[in-house]
Amino acid sequence: MIGFLGDFDLAEEATQEAFTAAAERWPREGTPTNPGAWLITTARRRAIDRIRRDRTLAEKTRLLEASAVTEDEVEQLTFPDERLELVFTCCHPALATEAQVALTLRTLGGLTTPEIARAFLVPEATMAQRLVRAKRKIRNAGIPYRVPPAEHLPARLNAVLSVVYLLFNEGYAASAGEDLVRQNLSAEAIRLGRVLVSLLPTEPEAVGLLALMLLHDARRAARVVDGALVTLEDQDRSLWDAEEIAAGEELLESALRMGAPGPYQVQAAIAACHATAPSPKETDWEQIAGLYAQLRTYVPSPVVALNHAVAVAMAYGPAAGLTMVDALDLPGYHLLPATRADLLRRLGRFDEAAREYRAALALVTSEVERRYLEGRLEEVSA
Repeated sequence: MIGFLGDFDLAEEATQEAFTAAAERWPREGTPTNPGAWLITTARRRAIDRIRRDRTLAEKTRLLEASAVTEDEVEQLTFPDERLELVFTCCHPALATEAQVALTLRTLGGLTTPEIARAFLVPEATMAQRLVRAKRKIRNAGIPYRVPPAEHLPARLNAVLSVVYLLFNEGYAASAGEDLVRQNLSAEAIRLGRVLVSLLPTEPEAVGLLALMLLHDARRAARVVDGALVTLEDQDRSLWDAEEIAAGEELLESALRMGAPGPYQVQAAIAACHATAPSPKETDWEQIAGLYAQLRTYVPSPVVALNHAVAVAMAYGPAAGLTMVDALDLPGYHLLPATRADLLRRLGRFDEAAREYRAALALVTSEVERRYLEGRLEEVSA
C-alpha cells in the first residue's frame, strides 16, 4: 500500500479500514481464497474513496487510473518470509539509517513513537518529528517502495539488523509498562533473525545478531520472578535454557570463523561470557571489560560506555567504575543514576546512593524496574 500510494499515513488508514472490514465480513461470509489479495484490493478501494472525498483527484489521478487488483495479480514473495521482505523494503537507502530504522519499527514492528524514542534516547517530540520528516521525504521525492533485488540487499543490511535488534531489545527489556518482558516481540525478532541467517548465511553480523539474541533469551525465565526483577548475579541459573545457550555459542563460533568481526559478534561474545559462567563468582569480568572496550570502537555511544563502566567495576572494583560513570552525560536515561547509585551503595556511601536512586525513580518508566529501584532505595535508607 505504501508503494502504491507513496503516502505512509494514507496507506496505514486504508489498511486499517480493510482489516476492519475483514473482521466484520469474513466470519459471516467466509475467508476468501486469497486473503492477502482481498485485503489489498479493499485497502486500495478505501484509499481511492478517501482521495475522492478529500477532493485531491488532480494530484492523485494516477491512482484512479491504476487497474483494479485481482487475486492473480498479487506477486509471489521473493523472500522466504513476508515480514522480512517488508523490513528490507522499508529500509530504503534514500533515507538516513536512523530514519529507516525508526520508520520500519513504527510501521512494521508495532512499536509506538514513545518506545522508539526511548530506544534512540531522544525526546518523544523529536522522534515524532523525525518520523513525519521521513514520511514527507518519501512522499515529496516519490521514493519507490518496492522489494529490492538481491544485489541491493547488502546496502540495506545494517538498517535491517538494527530493526531486528531494537525489536528484540524492546521485547527483552520493555521500556515501559507492567511487564519487563514482551515475549511476542523478542520471539518475532528471533524468528526474523533465523530467516535472515537462512537468507544470508555468509553475513557474519547477521549470524552474530542471532547468536546474541539466543544467548540473551536463554536467561529470560530467570529475570523476573513473581513480578520482581532478579539481577544477573542473583538469577537461578538452572532456569537458563541450555539448548539456546549451546545454539548461540555455535552460531557465534561460526560467525567468528568468517573473519569479519563486528559489534553484534562482540555483544554476542559478552553474552556468551555470562551464559557459560557456572556461577557469578566465576564470571570472567576482565574479559567482559575488554570486550566492551572493543565494542566502544564500533559503537562509541554513552550507553556502551556505561555498560563498559559496569564491567570495569565488577572486574576492578566499584571505585574504578564510578570514575567512568561520573564522566558520562545521558540526560533522561534512568540507568545512569541507577548505575551510579549501585556503585555508591557498594562503596558504602548510602546517602549519596539514596539520592541517585531517587533520581532514577523519577525517570524510570518500567514498573518492574521501578519496584526494584524502590527496594534498593529502602535498603540504603534504612
